[in-house]
Amino acid sequence: MPRFAANLSMMFAEHAFLDRFAAAARAGFEAVEFLFPYEFDPHEIAARLQAAGLEQVLFNLPPGDWEAGERGLAALPGRRDGFRQSVRTALDHAAVLGTRRLHMMAGIADRRSEAHRTAYREALAHAADAAAEKGITVLIEPINRRDMPGYYLDDFDHAAELIGDLGRDNVKLQFDIYHRQILRGDVLRGLEQLMPLIGHVQIASVPFRNEPGTGELDDLRILRALDDLGYGGFVGCEYRPRGATGDGLGWMRDFAAS
Repeated sequence: MPRFAANLSMMFAEHAFLDRFAAAARAGFEAVEFLFPYEFDPHEIAARLQAAGLEQVLFNLPPGDWEAGERGLAALPGRRDGFRQSVRTALDHAAVLGTRRLHMMAGIADRRSEAHRTAYREALAHAADAAAEKGITVLIEPINRRDMPGYYLDDFDHAAELIGDLGRDNVKLQFDIYHRQILRGDVLRGLEQLMPLIGHVQIASVPFRNEPGTGELDDLRILRALDDLGYGGFVGCEYRPRGATGDGLGWMRDFAAS
């Protein structure tokens, strides 16, 4: 049975962020993930994790100026120094939080541009080498352009090609079932084909990004397929609850009973 990590950037939003750790533990989660921890003291987050008995499995590198529309710096040739600082900042936080996986957002950029392609490849190599020294895996995730217009990495085949070409053992694919369905469909076959490259899985219903089982996919069947494929990592619950988070967790009980 897959192990589930609550995404605290989206779930338990009825609580203040630092109180979401205890709420997730009370709901039965053994791990959490979130987007960005940088507005909080990492030692305070670490204390909340320890008190709740939770593992912190994933967060993102700093994305640049989010309010100004930046969604990562990796593919931006003019932000090389800022990107390298973002790697250092993320690794410092990961050391305090005990996190072994970091998601490197690509940014808003044109994949047809040689300058952007070169910047992204060089950024990924730099992040991988810096993270390898700390025993950390760097994840790259195709994101659909309906939710994030102009996002550089919007293709699973391209992501797989990048991972293969780079040849670093600590660079893996973040397979988000929600994004896969919107971008490509063929979720089960995609999981089967890409499993050797997958370092983390996330789930949400399609098309509204709510609880699994409330959309167009048979999410419980997909979760069972992860077991059949031998996936041993966590599944990040990166969805927006339709109401109070606890009221929508019946899908977890349904899966455990299936």
